[in-house]
Amino acid sequence: MKTLKTYLFSITSIVVLLVTSCNDFLDREPLSDISPDQYLWEEEQLGAYAINQYDAILPTHTGRTFGTFGIDAVSDNMTGMSFDAKYVPGEWRVPASGGEWNFDNIRKINYFLHTVVPRWKEGLISGNANYIEHYIGEMYFLRAYEYFYRLHTFGDFPIIREPLPDIMETLVESSKRDPHTEVARFIISDLDSAIMLLRNSGPNENKTRISQNSAYLLKSRVALYEGTWLKYFKGTALVPNGPGWPGADKDYNANYQFPSGSIDGEIEYFLNQAIDASKIVAEAVALVENNGIIEALDNTNPYFNMFSNEDMNIYSEVLLWRQYSKSQGVTHNVPVYAGGNNDGVGLTRSLVESFLMASGLPIYADGNYRGDNSISDVKEGRDGRLVLFLKEPGQKNILREHSDGTHAIPVEPVPAIDRSVHSEKYTSGYTIRKGLNYDAKHFGNGLGYTGCLIFRATEAYLNYIEAYYEKNGVLDETAERYWRAIRNRAKVDNNFGATIAATDMSKETKDWGAYSAGQLIDPTLYNIRRERRCELMAEGFRHMDLKRWRALDQMITTPYHIEGFKLWNSDMTSWYTSEQLQYGDATPIVSNPVLGDYLRPYALSSTTHSYQGCRWTLAHYLTPIAMEHFVITSSGGDYANSPIYQNPGWPIQSGLGATDL
Repeated sequence: MKTLKTYLFSITSIVVLLVTSCNDFLDREPLSDISPDQYLWEEEQLGAYAINQYDAILPTHTGRTFGTFGIDAVSDNMTGMSFDAKYVPGEWRVPASGGEWNFDNIRKINYFLHTVVPRWKEGLISGNANYIEHYIGEMYFLRAYEYFYRLHTFGDFPIIREPLPDIMETLVESSKRDPHTEVARFIISDLDSAIMLLRNSGPNENKTRISQNSAYLLKSRVALYEGTWLKYFKGTALVPNGPGWPGADKDYNANYQFPSGSIDGEIEYFLNQAIDASKIVAEAVALVENNGIIEALDNTNPYFNMFSNEDMNIYSEVLLWRQYSKSQGVTHNVPVYAGGNNDGVGLTRSLVESFLMASGLPIYADGNYRGDNSISDVKEGRDGRLVLFLKEPGQKNILREHSDGTHAIPVEPVPAIDRSVHSEKYTSGYTIRKGLNYDAKHFGNGLGYTGCLIFRATEAYLNYIEAYYEKNGVLDETAERYWRAIRNRAKVDNNFGATIAATDMSKETKDWGAYSAGQLIDPTLYNIRRERRCELMAEGFRHMDLKRWRALDQMITTPYHIEGFKLWNSDMTSWYTSEQLQYGDATPIVSNPVLGDYLRPYALSSTTHSYQGCRWTLAHYLTPIAMEHFVITSSGGDYANSPIYQNPGWPIQSGLGATDL
């Protein structure tokens, strides 16, 4: 029963949380004398409680939603050293216990809202009224963010608004899964509450606390996710009321009706929400400048440094960021990774080839493309974002020396594709510079204190463009203006119409985003997705985007081989000795040239699952629920009487993989 009981919020835990979250509390009465009734009556206590939830819920450089520039590993964008079991049907299996089906963060937020909102409405909380409202708004935002994480992980999920009593029957009853359209609407409702209460100039002025614009941006993200999910999974078991939807087998969902009356109505509702919310942010926030300068200290190139500065408050585009501090021992290793091999995560050939030429044409449509026999050739005349962020041997990683720079690699070396440890291996040969700070004071082991960017306004521009086109099939003047702004900043010709006209979808098949439901999409939509891919690379969006686009179905029948740089028959072959280029099943270091000129990091030995390439099954768009949750909520060993239902295609038995849908 302990899993259900993790929802319950221990009174002792509340007290410890409040006492330890703010230094002001340290000189107050001893913990043994504290009563829960004494807390959450004052503005500063609300603020301390709210900020204490940030690390567990929002992206950080070290937490659950790892916000550094490697989170998209094992996708068509980035590749790590380990092959993900989700790309091997039958190998991703139902766990016996654990997983993401838990309510720990939700219960803490619900305790706060259940306790504080009535006191606030009655005027019983002391302090600055604006700040009190702002802190309550933060908690609505954080509950929305946490529920969105569950939404894109599981789909249907229990909506729980209040702390629950320690009564088994109540806890089991509360395990009922709400259809994910309802979950998405609940999230938007929480964000609407947050928007009413939050300010853009809140308790601090350096954008390290949630703002109203952050809430609008998250609202656009959630609405775009749900609207496109429903659009592309319509007619499957992965949407409420679709054929085979397991929710229909439970009496509490058997007669579910969409609030708008139909799934098409829901799609329209969510896309409209995305359009409206994203426009508010995009109209209010300007993009920072990209002057194209790469090797320069401080703020010479705002766009480059926005991802790695110690102070991200100075950038208009940044809506929310996390501040680190060496003096307080709150540090990380991101600069070390960015100044080296990105901790074993590399960029793929597919992503690199997706970037346009500076002319705005795809590489196959521009006669000035120099090819990929060297990394310098790859970058010549390309999209400015690729020029800035793709590492190249001979570039400087350090421009200011410091005694802390014990892990600094001053000059970028030839990619070490032959290494076996994550701190040294260049997995694909292509490596990213996003997050690099040129000051060696951040290059001690675990001593970096550059900021972590959580929300930036460019996403709102991209969300508007996509949502408007998905809903209307055309672009309006606003979408066109946003697209030109992004292209101008990227140093790419802003005539996106010429790009669309030159796009040959048969030559874009290495990009998973070129597909939905196993079919190639139209060139306009593809180039909208391409823009998003290039602008947000390595910022943690790729898996979520591929899922909502239903962009992996083509691998059900056709395996996909992730590739890196052109290792064979190129200038780069000469970088390595014959010992570094061993291939074959005995002691392989690189992929066999008979597989092609491009390095295949997962195809070293023919005896491995990964050698066969990435494969897919429809069930893998959602995560299975661990077996223990069915055991706890059922009786008599009959899991069918649990109020929880498993996700489509997944069995209610641990250790088994999904079946085809």
